[in-house]
Amino acid sequence: MSDFGTPPEIPTALQQYNSYVEDPKWQRKFSTVWAITVAIAIVLSARHFIRAIYQGRAFTGLFGVSEDSIGKSYTPMNVEEKVPIHSKRRIAGFAHSVLALFSWTLPGVELNFGQMIIVGGYLATVLICIVMKAELVNNPNRAGFLALAQLPVVFLFGTKNSIVSLLLGPGHGYEKLNYIHRWSGRGLFIGAAVHGVLWIRNHLQYGLAILGSQKETSGVAAFGLLCVIVLTSLRPIRRLFYQGFWVVHVLGYVAFFVTICYHTIYASPWIFPPLAFYGLDILLRLFRYRIKDASLTAVDQNMTIINIHDCDAGWQAGQHVRLRVFFSNRIFESHPLTILNAPPSSSCLPNNRSMTLAARACGDWTRALNSYALGEQERLDNNKLNEKLDSTQVPVHVMIDGPYGGSSVDLGEYESVLLIAGGSGATFTIGLLDDIVARCVKLGRKNGERTRRIEFAWCIRSFACIEWFSPMLMEIANIVATSSSLDLHISIYVTCLCDPSAVPPIPNSDVTVFRPSVTTLLRELVSPPESLPSQAHLSALSTSKSHSSDSHSNEDDDAEEDLEKCMKSKLQWVGLGGGVAVCASGPESLIRESQNAVAKMGVMRGVELGGVALHTELFAL
Repeated sequence: MSDFGTPPEIPTALQQYNSYVEDPKWQRKFSTVWAITVAIAIVLSARHFIRAIYQGRAFTGLFGVSEDSIGKSYTPMNVEEKVPIHSKRRIAGFAHSVLALFSWTLPGVELNFGQMIIVGGYLATVLICIVMKAELVNNPNRAGFLALAQLPVVFLFGTKNSIVSLLLGPGHGYEKLNYIHRWSGRGLFIGAAVHGVLWIRNHLQYGLAILGSQKETSGVAAFGLLCVIVLTSLRPIRRLFYQGFWVVHVLGYVAFFVTICYHTIYASPWIFPPLAFYGLDILLRLFRYRIKDASLTAVDQNMTIINIHDCDAGWQAGQHVRLRVFFSNRIFESHPLTILNAPPSSSCLPNNRSMTLAARACGDWTRALNSYALGEQERLDNNKLNEKLDSTQVPVHVMIDGPYGGSSVDLGEYESVLLIAGGSGATFTIGLLDDIVARCVKLGRKNGERTRRIEFAWCIRSFACIEWFSPMLMEIANIVATSSSLDLHISIYVTCLCDPSAVPPIPNSDVTVFRPSVTTLLRELVSPPESLPSQAHLSALSTSKSHSSDSHSNEDDDAEEDLEKCMKSKLQWVGLGGGVAVCASGPESLIRESQNAVAKMGVMRGVELGGVALHTELFAL
């Protein structure tokens, strides 16, 4: 047989575009880009993660809350509290100043500047991979391939138990990364829309049937399901009809996976990673589920306190759990509630073997829970079958899933702390306050806590709301009054004129009727006072101190002198460049104002102050 030599090669310009060879390459390029970006974020968070491991916080709650059968709690340390003197953290201050820029946000926008950059970079990467060297009009397969490549991202940042959240360290839970889940889903929709619309155009151009064969029919069905998922995920629908949104979301993606596999054989490799991420999430949830005895206390018609008994460890201050209360016909509903107290190992509150939650009556479920608690309390008061029974405690069974989330800022690393909350958002800041006061006062700063000054600000609508958490605030404030190295001031801002006589006597607190400026609060926090508090203020604190101890009335003068020395000792620590931590929780307006205040302060005085760190908890879906 004769040899005719090497066959001629078709010139590149005349070669037909083979999408099934070229387009998977762009899938791999896109996957490489986002995987490297996640790896860089993990490396940048390594210091935070390693410090959390050293402090024992990194894996707290990974397998749910636990019960100490011995009943162990903290042991007060009778040590002389000493605040370590340190130099100004110039490098940390400069880094925080740069990071503060990314906290800036605009009204009506869900994302801050840093999140905008991440989302913009993600969508730009998706679009570049779709259009680069692609003949989309004649063969729009590239967009379909890139839509499939985004499925792992959607599920990685959408599950509650994610490996990324764990490696980024405490405070980077699913609720902080969920914006990537939403926008990657929208990126997936963009790719599917480009792919589907251009194929329909080509079918119309060449007179081909859009429906009929399995490939076209299953493709249209998959795109229709994706449209339903995206439309029901919009914020107005998500907030007004959350339960319906959740059901459509879960069932929609199951149906989408089935139809997309019928549509193309190239979908299978991109289905398995999402299934693995979701399977890991379900597995870890099984370890976190607990069924516990609990008691309900309706403080008033707007607030219900839930005490879950025998929960000693397995959570951190500022975390939240998903709660299911077995009452009436509401046993199938679960809702996220922030833990109001710190664990017994770092708490100021007495008899603290319970996990305390607070549910404000602002929705169907919380209003039903409050009505049930009020009704049962009235029934117990009327019956009084057992004289030892506390009629204000309504026994129930609950199921908890968690804990999740938490603060990304370790308050003990910063000299000054601003905790600001709106309404029921105080559940987050009170837990942090309980934790940091116990660490600085009762545990004697054994981990080198630097905190010296705390401003606790709470914005509420009426004076009656103060009663929700006043016992906890009074207990914490009384403990701080005995410390010479920690200054706590509580500011309560009431936005309407109601009943001023309902104000409880919380030590070192002010109650005023106006809405504060976060910028002003932050500026006053980092500015050393020009003089000591007034004599009337000191007398009020001295009286509170004498009532909280067993001292006799003839020792009040000595207590006042000691307290004045105590205040002088506290004020000498202000403004030494040890950094400022700001934690805000509440509605969007408060969160946005806090972000902009931190961005402004960080740029103007970040280096001088040793850095301004921020953590926010948005109380919205």
